[in-house]
Amino acid sequence: MTETPTDLDALESADADERVRRPGLSPSRASDFMQCPLLFRFRAVDRLPEPPSPAAVRGTLVHAVLERLFDEPAGARTVDAARALLAPAWDALVEERPECADLVPDGDTTEWFGRAGELLETYFTLEDPNRLQPAERELVVRTDLDDDLELRGVVDRLDVAPDGAMRVVDYKTGRSPAPGHESSALFQMRFYALVLARLRGRVPAMLQLVYLGDGTVLRHVPGEGELETVEKRIRAVWSGIRRAARDGTWEPRRSALCSWCAHQALCPLFGGTPPEVSPDAVEHATGVRPVSAPV
Repeated sequence: MTETPTDLDALESADADERVRRPGLSPSRASDFMQCPLLFRFRAVDRLPEPPSPAAVRGTLVHAVLERLFDEPAGARTVDAARALLAPAWDALVEERPECADLVPDGDTTEWFGRAGELLETYFTLEDPNRLQPAERELVVRTDLDDDLELRGVVDRLDVAPDGAMRVVDYKTGRSPAPGHESSALFQMRFYALVLARLRGRVPAMLQLVYLGDGTVLRHVPGEGELETVEKRIRAVWSGIRRAARDGTWEPRRSALCSWCAHQALCPLFGGTPPEVSPDAVEHATGVRPVSAPV
């Protein structure tokens, strides 16, 4: 699962004191920095709220159903059973994040559940959950890369074979990337593979992305050399983050993704002015205090 800012907030707020001492990086926040350093600042340092998007909230709902589906015994994991889980999963989501209810006009969930149900039906064309018994679901993973950096994230599903071979599975409710454009999605999975390899002493045998938007499964077999390259890339990203934190150079970067950004009004590229950043917030997120900030 790709963490939304809310997902990451929940992960980090579980131990705020630890986060102060040991800054962390998830694949989503690493991707934010590579996409736009200012976006990283808004999300990881300022922790600015973002309005819930229909696609993201629907994805969270479908993920919750697929997690709960495996609580049912093998043989009872059917499309109808999955659809029956939509209402309780939605109620739990709205209770946790009341703003999500605004996405459903007049509280009528018929159309909302209809689209989510279509995604669940697609899932059943790609896998038979009755033949699976995941070792872990929504698995929080953490490992130290350096004294000043903890890698962390949430793995949608981890399957473990009798011989210990691991398959890392991530559900995507959007469409699969065009051929030749898989690098961003695979970065997330390689990130998880690196963390799991460090935690469990072996490289996962398979990375699997399940795209429910178009019924595509993307599989990749990682190698040790490949994970070494990923580690170097993560270290380079972290060095860039710490440099930006020290110097206060959170530069905006224009791309096609700007049209989806919730913070355009604060972005200099669109005539906005970022809020003054808190030196304490910078230090909490990165372990670095800006050079211009008082000690």
